[in-house]
Amino acid sequence: MNEQTWNQRATNLLKSQMVLAGMSYEELIQRLAAIGVDESYKGIANKINRGTFSFVFFMQCMKALGVNEIRL
Repeated sequence: MNEQTWNQRATNLLKSQMVLAGMSYEELIQRLAAIGVDESYKGIANKINRGTFSFVFFMQCMKALGVNEIRL
């Protein structure tokens, strides 16, 4: 797989977890802020849609979503 394919898979995984949690970008921003991660709507949307976010950001999102386990 090429890098673009991996980026798309990362995007799909994060978005699917948001859907399962019933969470919008706005709520994700609020929950990230509660754990000390300050992000703007535009920043979050760009990172997630590009799929070029760091693993640290992914883990922060999973914490904010209340996800403790991920299957790849």
